[in-house]
Amino acid sequence: MIGKASLTELFDNAPLNSFHKHLFVYSSGGPFLDGYVMGMIGIALVQITPYLELSLFWEGMIGAATLIGMFFGGFAGGWVTDKYGRSMLYTIDLIALGIFSLGQFWAESAPVLFLFRFLLGVAVGADYPIATALLAEFTPKKYRGPFIGTLQAMWFVGASVAYIVGDILLRTGPDAWRWMLASATLPTVVFLFMRRNTPESPRWLSMKGRYKEAQAVLKRVYDEDISIEELKSINFERKRVPLTSLFHSEYGTRMLFITLFWTCAIVPLFAVYSFGPKIMVALGLTGQFGHTGAAAITFIFMLGCLFPLGLINKIGRRSLLLHSFFWSAVALSLLAFFTNSSPYLILILFSIYALATGGSQNLQFVYPNELFPTEIRASAVGLASSISRIGAAIGTYLVPLALARLEIRTTMMIAAGITLLGFLVSLKMAPETRNCSLEDASRCEGKSLMVEGGVSHPQPEKVSTLSFQKRG
Repeated sequence: MIGKASLTELFDNAPLNSFHKHLFVYSSGGPFLDGYVMGMIGIALVQITPYLELSLFWEGMIGAATLIGMFFGGFAGGWVTDKYGRSMLYTIDLIALGIFSLGQFWAESAPVLFLFRFLLGVAVGADYPIATALLAEFTPKKYRGPFIGTLQAMWFVGASVAYIVGDILLRTGPDAWRWMLASATLPTVVFLFMRRNTPESPRWLSMKGRYKEAQAVLKRVYDEDISIEELKSINFERKRVPLTSLFHSEYGTRMLFITLFWTCAIVPLFAVYSFGPKIMVALGLTGQFGHTGAAAITFIFMLGCLFPLGLINKIGRRSLLLHSFFWSAVALSLLAFFTNSSPYLILILFSIYALATGGSQNLQFVYPNELFPTEIRASAVGLASSISRIGAAIGTYLVPLALARLEIRTTMMIAAGITLLGFLVSLKMAPETRNCSLEDASRCEGKSLMVEGGVSHPQPEKVSTLSFQKRG
């Protein structure tokens, strides 16, 4: 008979198999498409603005439409995923994304194009909680952090591909913008084909009392025969957790931590992009190679996300987050001090920031998936993702305003200050979950995550707030 401990061990310590690897590739579709559609619109607007005779208002609205849609799609997608399951929405979401991408081809007015971009954002935003929750609930503990963390790098892969494809299509004629925007349909169809027949999460099925289906999935993925009686005896979470718990008590504190560190990580990211022209000069990518230069900049950030993946388990989530924020703040401060220096020095400092910030970017999906139980896991990811769109909007709109009214040095110092705030928030609140099962990491009732020597230990005590203490 397989007991609770051994079944948990089956989930967390199972050897990595082909199913896990395939699921990781399929789940990367969301962030890839996010980066692709966000990167492509910046290039397409070069033609869209004169063709549709866009006013400054509509140019800004179309540029931000996907971002606005993601704000609504993130939390809505998470709530629907927790209520109706992961696998069904895993494919329906991509069908919607493909339809809205293709619909942009026939847009003949600014409001219509805005509507398609908004709906596209809803679909992209909804995919984050769907895909990351499914990946977290299947992936063994050893690979959970690196796998989920790698998804963030896929955003930069998608953006880089968009810059290259967009630059090629831009030279084909005045209607190239239609093909640029509709081109997202092709990778969407590819990922949709790969995602077909993806099974439902056995954790979610068991939570819903659908034991026969959970039994079949466990046999398919792990080749283990587990009786329905044994599944019924397994209580993955100590008690049912309502959605409202995201806004108060233990889980409310966790959500506060995630939204604060996520926002502090994403806002300065946009500020650094203000150095784009100088970076392109340093790389010799100017004039007609401008979009290629943008792709090169994005490639550096992708490397920054790949670099810390090996450290997620080695030094732990908490240490990685603290180091990421600290060295990012140092790099931003130096960028502020050497604002008028040679582009080559700025390129070096820029690269240091890109490498340093990768840790905080990767953990944006890792922490919410680990710190919340199955009942509200996708909702937590969706809510955090939606709130982060506010941070993205701040970076998109306030940074240009700051550059217009303040000097670059002041803008960079503000960015460094925000990053330092992220460090202080993480120092106070960040937990260590690398050695926890998904059940222990997500449980609040009667437990707290204590940090001792970089390793987390669930402690049997009742706490009123998250307790992330460092013991010497």
